[in-house]
Amino acid sequence: MYETFPHTADLGLRVRADSREALFEEAARGLFSMLVLNLDAVQSLQEIRIELADDDVEYQLFDWLTELLYRFDTEHLLFREFNVQFNDGNLRGICRGEPLGATRHEMDHEVKAITYHGLKVEQSEVGWAAEVIVDI
Repeated sequence: MYETFPHTADLGLRVRADSREALFEEAARGLFSMLVLNLDAVQSLQEIRIELADDDVEYQLFDWLTELLYRFDTEHLLFREFNVQFNDGNLRGICRGEPLGATRHEMDHEVKAITYHGLKVEQSEVGWAAEVIVDI
């Protein structure tokens, strides 16, 4: 589950999930829901793989979202399906989506960057939670 919230001139993303893998998948969906209003219209036509190594879960979430935003900015890819797995702390992600189609996809916010400001990831007895602020 993810939700966005206003944050001065930026936009926040709050995510909750049962597992760390699901947390990263939901955070990715939340990021793309900021970019495109009709995320359900994005089709799973292309697949990319992302691998990241980092022992710090907060930095790993930052790197994950930054890499996804980079793929959008440079390759104009919108993603809607994510599969994340961790092995020895390393993230392996599979992302499915399609190139941005100006006539099919209704764009929302222009996300410029993922920020470290307010970045937090926490594990509790009931699952995982994260907050991320994005620069719009």
